[in-house]
Amino acid sequence: MTGFRKGLFATIVAIVFPFTQAGAATSSFDGAWNVRIVSSSQACGNGATVAIGINNGQIASSSAAVSASGRVAEAGNVNVTLSTGIKRAVVFGRLSGASGSGTWRGAMCTGTWTAERM
Repeated sequence: MTGFRKGLFATIVAIVFPFTQAGAATSSFDGAWNVRIVSSSQACGNGATVAIGINNGQIASSSAAVSASGRVAEAGNVNVTLSTGIKRAVVFGRLSGASGSGTWRGAMCTGTWTAERM
């Protein structure tokens, strides 16, 4: 390959490579999920079920009543903040395949959660 062709090839690779990486940003956990939240104390309520969506690893709530924000790492580790009104909970755990589980904690309550892909 001549010097000109090598330089042209290197330039094309340098231009195209970032675009292929951006297209590969989708997460294996992308899609709709059903999350069941359970409190460890009856005083904190009976729990709830929330539909969330994951897009490129970003988590967002599909419910107007509960706001969810956070992300899922490619390995499945979850770090999310749920809020409704002035109540807020921090959620940790892991997704694997089509399910997941973990714990959550709020100002005065704690509990667990499970998730299933819809």
